[in-house]
Amino acid sequence: MGSNIANLLLKRGEKVRVLDLWKDSNADPNIKFFIGDINDRKLVDSAMLGVDFVHHNVALVPLSKAGQDYQTVNVTGTKTALDSAAAANVKMFSHMSSSAIFGLPKNMPITNETDRKPIEIYGQAKLDGENLVLAAAEKGLKVTIIRPRTVIGTGRLGIFQILFEWIADGSNIYVIGDGNQLFQFVHVDDLCEVSIRACINDVPGIYNMGTDQYGTLKDDLSFLCDHSGTGVRVRKLPVKFAIKMLQLLDKIGLSPLSPWHYLTYHKAYYFDSEPVYEALNWRPKYSNRAMLQNSYDEFIKNRNTTAVQKDASAHKKPVKQGILKIIKFLSRV
Repeated sequence: MGSNIANLLLKRGEKVRVLDLWKDSNADPNIKFFIGDINDRKLVDSAMLGVDFVHHNVALVPLSKAGQDYQTVNVTGTKTALDSAAAANVKMFSHMSSSAIFGLPKNMPITNETDRKPIEIYGQAKLDGENLVLAAAEKGLKVTIIRPRTVIGTGRLGIFQILFEWIADGSNIYVIGDGNQLFQFVHVDDLCEVSIRACINDVPGIYNMGTDQYGTLKDDLSFLCDHSGTGVRVRKLPVKFAIKMLQLLDKIGLSPLSPWHYLTYHKAYYFDSEPVYEALNWRPKYSNRAMLQNSYDEFIKNRNTTAVQKDASAHKKPVKQGILKIIKFLSRV
C-alpha cells in the first residue's frame, strides 16, 4: 500500500518521501528514501521534517506470523510515528488499520458502532496501535483511521499468490464451508485513494473501507475460475475439520495461513462503506470480480519475469506454501 500511495501522490504532483526497511528496485527516482526502522526516532524525525501529510502503513501482516514482533512494529512503531508527527506539526496522520480489530462480529454489516474484539494476536496488535492513534487525536493531532477489507491489487502477492498459482496450474481451490457468505474485498488503488483524499481534502475520520460491488465468496471465486479457462472449480471443506487441520498445520509450521485467515474466511464479512463514499464524495472503481480478474491477469503476465527481492514486503514476494504444495498436486483437475 505504501508504494501505491507514493506513486499515486507523484501523479498528483506531490513531493514524496518514503521511510522503509527496503527500497523497491522499481521505485520512482523522484521519491526521497529514508532506509531504516520505524522505531529509529531520529530517522523518523528527519523523514517527517517539513512534511504535511503522513500515510502510516508500517505493519507486520498475518502472513509474517511475527509473534511478539507484532507489538514492536504495529504498536510501538505506531507510537514512534505518532510522536514524531506531532513534533513535526503535520497537517494529518493517516493510519492504515485492519478489519482484524473487529474479530468475528455477530452482525453484518460492520460499522463504527461494531464492537472491536480481536480474536488473534495480529488483530490485537492492530487494535492497540489504533487506540494510540485515537489517543493522539484527543491531544490535538488530526488523524484518519482506515480499516480495509481484504486487499487485492496488481503487484500484491501474499495469500493471493497461492490462489492465483493454484488456478493457473489447474488445481481446484477450496473454501471453508459452503462459501455462500457475502465477502467483501477492496482494491489497493481504491484504498490508497481514500488515504490520499482524506488528507488532501482535509476530511479526517474513521473509515471502514471496502468495495460497493461484491457477492458471495463462492460466486466471486467461481467467476475467477471460469475466467482463467483452466477448468478448475471451487470445492467445499467441512468447517470444523478444516479449521482443526489448519490450526494443527499452522502450529507445526507446515502452512502459511495464519489464524486470521482460517478463523474468519468461512464467515460473512463486509463493511457498510457508504459513510466513506459520502465523506469523500467519491466511489470505488473496482468490484470484487474486477479486482480478482485484473490481479489474476497481471499475475499471469508477470509470473515468470518479475524479480522478487529477498527482503521485500510480505505482499510483494511469493509465499512458502508448505504442505499446501502437496494438496495442490492432489487437487489437479
